[in-house]
Amino acid sequence: MTIRTAVLASIAWGFVLVVHAAEPVRVGILGIDNYQAVEYVAFFNDPKADAELAGLRVTAALPVISPDYPESAVLTERWREQILSLYKDQQEVQPVEFVQSLDELLNLCDAVMIWSLDGRLHREQARSVLKSGKRLFIGRPVAAEPSDAVAIDRIAKQLKTPCWSSSQHRFSPGFAGMRNHPEVGKVIGCDVYGGYDLKAADADRFTRPLHSIETLYAIMGPGVERLSCNSTPTAESVTAVWKDGRVGTYRGVKNGAVKYSATVFGDQGVSTAGIYGHGIPIKGVVPTDDRYMGYRGLAIEVAKFFKGAEPPVTLAETLEIFAFLQAMDESRAGNGIMVPLQNLQEAAP
Repeated sequence: MTIRTAVLASIAWGFVLVVHAAEPVRVGILGIDNYQAVEYVAFFNDPKADAELAGLRVTAALPVISPDYPESAVLTERWREQILSLYKDQQEVQPVEFVQSLDELLNLCDAVMIWSLDGRLHREQARSVLKSGKRLFIGRPVAAEPSDAVAIDRIAKQLKTPCWSSSQHRFSPGFAGMRNHPEVGKVIGCDVYGGYDLKAADADRFTRPLHSIETLYAIMGPGVERLSCNSTPTAESVTAVWKDGRVGTYRGVKNGAVKYSATVFGDQGVSTAGIYGHGIPIKGVVPTDDRYMGYRGLAIEVAKFFKGAEPPVTLAETLEIFAFLQAMDESRAGNGIMVPLQNLQEAAP
């Protein structure tokens, strides 16, 4: 008997048939030394989650310690305790199971999030997950260097397994909403600014401006042709030229006050962007008393993806961002010379 036939029969006989909802998508977390592992358990295992985040459940986690990554072991234990404390009094939520091997993790989930802080681990972690055929999201950075990012892209294509990566800044409403802001119109330029941490771990040195560069791409879109990068003790200053002639800039703040935002130039107007976690400005006023989104914007996109949607950010765009970071390094070494972006897929051996 089909569900439709059963429903019609139930109406005819005067009783209501309760159709049970589909089982939630089981999510596994690989690496928990990143605090975001805690946040996504909180989002997906909340028994009161709204429709945007409902339908997923973090079932298992595999701690992965990177011996030479600062505080990896300490953070792993700290976030393990926080994960275990979430919903411990909610009988309808099963606690996350901590496992000892990747095989155990894959047996307990339908999709995987990689949250290892050390991007040097991501290539091999991604390879193992993608071979299992399970959808994969990789927390920033997708990898620690361009060659590993290219390898992950190739593996995902060869195995035809959906995979993507992004900074949470890309989906902060005050940034994402600027591409189609009614007071700005078509975006013709953007000046982004944010922190540039000189004390970043060695493994993160290549990707430390990634949050702000993702913001630049969220507002301007892909298509950078060339850029120049000047470095001083106070700032990292980048000017990028898109193939259609638009210009975007990045100011990486090395000391002094740090704020993540942008100024957006359009064919209808000029506006400041929102600030991280908050909504778009209205008539130039940035909201700060609205609902704080933080990691929620990215969580919503991950939830859609794990439930079957296409990745909202292609690996091709992510590789362009890595080519952008590589060009920054080359320009900096050349005292600010203009450097064309490479096609990393074509350049890789």
